[in-house]
Amino acid sequence: MIRNVLVTSILMSALIQPVIAQTPLSAYADDKGYIDVQKMTCAQLAGTFQEDADMLTTWYSGWYNGLAHKHLLNVKRAKEAEHEVIQYCKANQDKRIIEAIAVVFKDMRAKLGIEMKP
Repeated sequence: MIRNVLVTSILMSALIQPVIAQTPLSAYADDKGYIDVQKMTCAQLAGTFQEDADMLTTWYSGWYNGLAHKHLLNVKRAKEAEHEVIQYCKANQDKRIIEAIAVVFKDMRAKLGIEMKP
């Protein structure tokens, strides 16, 4: 009896969840296949497939580390940052991804006691 109620409850909650169509990252590419990553929005990141969101946030991480001339990877911290950016973007879809990354990185640096030089 309890099992039937639980199964019915799970099925009902699945039925009333809104269906959100995901957009492949390739949909944002120009006719030559390039994506302007500086213009990508959090709504676009939040609305794409998880593997596309993971790949894109990994690319951004490499881009930012390249700009900072850093050549080391802290896997745990990178995965945490990726997760935080995606979560921030889901909650702030009107922002650009590069703005989300700036917020997340600033928060992570503060949490770790890292001070940036002016």
